[in-house]
Formats: sequence, C-alpha cells, structure tokens
Amino acid sequence: MNAILARAKPHLRRVQSLVLRVTKGVTFGVRGFVTDGEGGILLVRHSYVPGWHIPGGAVDPGETAIEAVARELSEEAAIAPEGEMHLLGLYFNRGMANRDHVAVYHVPLWRRLGTFQPNREILESRFFAMTDLPSGTAEGTLRRIAEFRGESAPGPYW
Repeated sequence: MNAILARAKPHLRRVQSLVLRVTKGVTFGVRGFVTDGEGGILLVRHSYVPGWHIPGGAVDPGETAIEAVARELSEEAAIAPEGEMHLLGLYFNRGMANRDHVAVYHVPLWRRLGTFQPNREILESRFFAMTDLPSGTAEGTLRRIAEFRGESAPGPYW
C-alpha cells in the first residue's frame, strides 16, 4: 500500500495544484536556480510542456517556500540544497490564470542524492553553460539567466 501511495503522491500534488489554481485567488510557486560554480545552470525538460526550464513547482499547503524548493529539486533532479538559498526575485506569471506568483531562489551549494531517473513528469535534468543554452529554453528561464548574469535589469514578470 505504501508503494502505491508513493507513486500516487506526485500526481496528487499536480491535481491539488490545479484545484488551487481554479478555486483560489492567488497561487504561489518556486523555482530553484541551481548553479554549479563553473558557469552552469540546472535545467529540466518536462513531459507536459515543451522546452527547458528552471526546476520548481507549487508550494504545498503548510510548506514554506524554502521547503518547496528543496522538495522540487529532490523530485525533479535528485539534488538537495546545502547551506543558504538566496531569494533572487518574486515574479508575476500572467500566463498561469493571471494570478500566479513565482519566487526564484539561487541554490549555489548542493549535493546529489543519486542518479536522476527520468519519470512521467521530468524527462531530463542537466546542467548547461549559461552561455550555451539548449534550443527551446523557455523565455522566463532566459530572462532569469540574463538578470542573474547582469545582462538585464530584473523585471516584475515571469
């Protein structure tokens, strides 16, 4: 029974997130801007949306933003933050029912929890040089990278 619940948990979180988006006034998500010290950034490729993205997701009820970043990085990339995470910005995501906000945290120190295994949600999880990003990198991801590198001023929108 525990194995069934463990497999169902990510799906239940997605359903819960969808219900919250439909029934609540505001939704709150997080992204983990994980760097590797060599000019690289961690990006993920989802099964349900095209392109490469900064890993992250919804903040669950009773969970802090920091806890959500750690959970999402574990689930999406088999990575655990170590040390402090730093808030890079809070962004309004107009594309998500016009009521979504996303907090982006820089994760400069981390450790691998094991080898990432592709799953139903995340097909790939890899580091890329910020100067050599893959084709199809999402626009919001490109904006956050440009801001991080000092190439553009921080904006209010995802």
